[in-house]
Amino acid sequence: MQAIINGKFVDASDKSTIDIVNPYTQKVIDKVPNCTEKDVNKAVEYALKAQKKWAKVPVYEKVEILNKFMDLVDANRQDIAKTLTLEMGRPISHTLAEVDNIRISFTAFSEKAKHIYGNIIPAGTEKGQDKTLQFTVREPLGVMVAIIPFNFPLDLFDQKVAPAILAGNSVIIKPPHQNPTAIIKLVKLMGEAGLPNGVVQVLTGSGAKTGDALAKHKDVHGISFTGSVPVGKSVYKNGAEHLAHVTLELGANDAFIVCADADIDLAAEEVVWGRMYNAGQVCVASKRFIVDKKVLKEFETKVVERLKKVPVGNPMDKKTYVGTLVTKSACDKVEKQVQKIIEQGGKLIYGGKREGALYYPTVITNIPKTADVSYDEEVFGPVVSIIPCDGVDEAIEIANQTNYGLGSCVFTRDMKTATKVANAMEAGACVINGASFHRSFEMPFGGYKISGIGTEGVMSTFDQVTKTKTIVLKNILD
Repeated sequence: MQAIINGKFVDASDKSTIDIVNPYTQKVIDKVPNCTEKDVNKAVEYALKAQKKWAKVPVYEKVEILNKFMDLVDANRQDIAKTLTLEMGRPISHTLAEVDNIRISFTAFSEKAKHIYGNIIPAGTEKGQDKTLQFTVREPLGVMVAIIPFNFPLDLFDQKVAPAILAGNSVIIKPPHQNPTAIIKLVKLMGEAGLPNGVVQVLTGSGAKTGDALAKHKDVHGISFTGSVPVGKSVYKNGAEHLAHVTLELGANDAFIVCADADIDLAAEEVVWGRMYNAGQVCVASKRFIVDKKVLKEFETKVVERLKKVPVGNPMDKKTYVGTLVTKSACDKVEKQVQKIIEQGGKLIYGGKREGALYYPTVITNIPKTADVSYDEEVFGPVVSIIPCDGVDEAIEIANQTNYGLGSCVFTRDMKTATKVANAMEAGACVINGASFHRSFEMPFGGYKISGIGTEGVMSTFDQVTKTKTIVLKNILD
């Protein structure tokens, strides 16, 4: 497939390409351009021109175009989901659900866009302003760049693109280099729905080549990035050079606290949802399972029992729950991390096997709270790392010793304990009696510490993609 610049499918200016590899079969299934700085300059030029016109389009007309887009997505649901499964190894049942999220999210953002009101400062609120009215309006940032990760490309497309264009911005998407083709298909459908050329463009390529050029461009006014901490820091520095508005959603090592009075059956069930989904490649997945020693054995037993029933294998099989990791090298990394956890004192009690890019559900227990994984070693795979603790206070201590702070959760029957833990967590969210893997489109999603800057969601994204202007009617009143 090709990149899309100003509504046209194009190759990279230097004709360079990137192979798209099916991680389950290890076969090359497509090629995409590795776009250059020249391509970036061209896309930004078109985006600047398109944005000026697009900002003047009434919100209701923008919504009408997006309604047509959603209808086209529904009509192409199977093809988009299959494309995503083949390029990233995610089970087809999960990619179908991600396609369905497009209607949920675009509808919610469209509803919110109709109610972005300004504020009025009444005359006389401040001494000397008795005859003056002041009011505010929200205006688009301008040209925005959306840098999207491999693990939930469609969901992050929704979170970044929908509010940005509804607010009157133009957007250049830099999709993940491993699996960009489903996003290209979505941008094509936007054009078919009537979105003007240049409002949404997609430049495929590597982060070092295409991503850096986009982040550094002086005419990019806003950058929304989801990905790793090192790359996020680079994006932040590049954007700072021209004072772009930058939002970052970065890595995590979420704590899953199991108290002595917890419903262990519920906790074990949530491990499957909260850790195995997308083969554990989830930023807000529960990754450190901090379990009271009084219920440790019961928790271990019930988790293993449930994981034995989880279907693993061919992502195109509708029964599969755990497919491959996104690449063979990603699987290599998880394998090395598991070995390291064991070397640092952990005990492997289930799994620890792999086939190609497929890593089987794995459980490691008795991990010391001094091990790297107990701090900042983020394992992006289907691995349950269990750290024993003595009581809720030590659990909180272990949970907060990491430099990350995206999500967290606690299992307990005592709401006082639950409230204590939720208030103590140094994280952007805390789920009570559910896995930390929770992200509704409505909620403001973002992290503390090195897990990010800013939030995304219907409640908050429009604050990130607009700027406030104050209009003053000086001495307008008698």
